[in-house]
Amino acid sequence: MSSLPRSTPETQGLSAAALDSFVAALDASGQEIQTMMLLRHGHVVLEREWAPYRLRDRHLLFSVSKSFTSMGIGLLVEQGKLSVEDKVVSFFDADELPDEISDNLAAMEIRHLLTMTTGHAQDTIDALSRDRRMVRIFLGLEVEHEPGTVFVYNSGATYMLSAILQRLTGETLLDYLRPRLFEPLGADEAIWAVSREGINTGGWGLSLNTESLANFSQFLLQRGSWHGRQLVPAEWIDAATSKQVPNDNEDNPDWQQGYGYQFWRSRHNAYRGDGAFGQYCLVLPEQDATLVITSASPDMQATMDIVWEHLLPAMQGEAGDGTPPPAKLELLPPAGPVPRGDGRTYRFESNHTGLTAIRLDPDGTCTLTLEAAAQAEYLNVAEGKSQEIVCAPGDWQEQTDQLQDPPQRLVTSVHADGDSGAFVATIRYLETPYVATLRGRPDGGNLELDVRFNVSFGPAEITLHSL
Repeated sequence: MSSLPRSTPETQGLSAAALDSFVAALDASGQEIQTMMLLRHGHVVLEREWAPYRLRDRHLLFSVSKSFTSMGIGLLVEQGKLSVEDKVVSFFDADELPDEISDNLAAMEIRHLLTMTTGHAQDTIDALSRDRRMVRIFLGLEVEHEPGTVFVYNSGATYMLSAILQRLTGETLLDYLRPRLFEPLGADEAIWAVSREGINTGGWGLSLNTESLANFSQFLLQRGSWHGRQLVPAEWIDAATSKQVPNDNEDNPDWQQGYGYQFWRSRHNAYRGDGAFGQYCLVLPEQDATLVITSASPDMQATMDIVWEHLLPAMQGEAGDGTPPPAKLELLPPAGPVPRGDGRTYRFESNHTGLTAIRLDPDGTCTLTLEAAAQAEYLNVAEGKSQEIVCAPGDWQEQTDQLQDPPQRLVTSVHADGDSGAFVATIRYLETPYVATLRGRPDGGNLELDVRFNVSFGPAEITLHSL
């Protein structure tokens, strides 16, 4: 890890009390903030972690990944290996292209992939997912609009940028960026999901720890310069973070300020990379500041509103509203009586949660058996493995999720619902925003189990019935 210099807020022109009020507002917001780091004038002036989450752990960044993909494309442009005017179809072989290339597909350029103006009527990611031929599927989709005319957020477009980089360099995006960006930034822990056709997913799947993401934010603020080295041309950073296309068709104010090359413009002349469920890399050039947040947010605009309501005034010299944060920032396990079981094991048909069996013992311990084959596609899965995860009453119990590659931290707890008598097991996957809650009540030899995820791209709840 490349450690950033630390400083008191006052030394960098900020009120510590105002930053305390900002942390208190985040904590009280219901947005489940997990880690955050604030930089001013290149110094860390505020860093917080909500236990059991830790600043030093990797965290899945979802679409913040796109901003790193933009850096790879910028380096290829610098090397003369491509230009933003190059046609997308020019990088692929005949067996990957449709039999008939429409005028709109033929007109699609690298710049259209970068600015989410490919001409597709909707995000292509659903069409690409769960298939080994993602490149071929993308190129075979109908392009309803003339490229460059309509902004439609499109993770599949970023996947294609990763695929093109790999064609030109012979390296995956991660391998290409590792010596050029990640290692100079001290982000040796970087991992990136790989598709079934062997391409880093580009638009999602990157995991970094909070300080590495903060290093990236400062690198952006410094227009691509890091410790005296120009890692990415300043001209590319300027173009990537400027408004390249309008996006007024988005719903929320911080998503309507324009889009660059895989970056969102924000209010107050800021810009950011952001990812699903509240991952933020926010750069505020006028304040010479950056802010990084990881979270499991149900409302990403709400978090941005807190930034503008509490942090921006602090940057302008205000002292905050006097609200202190809790003495300890933590996300506690749900409380309740100890559940009781009879040691019976209940088994389930294969399902997308990966849960194949569950046992509740007389002491209240709940043991889950999970398999890797059904794990979420957005994680790096150690295929063919299975694992028991133990949930015990009381405080969080830390374990290792061996079904991920590399293994990841998780914590568990279990309690009984005093009203219904059901047992409730909770699993926090600490290197992601995901929390799984399992609620069940044995009925004779049967068990109906409700499984709920706090955030999800698909159905957030599923009911399993034992065999």
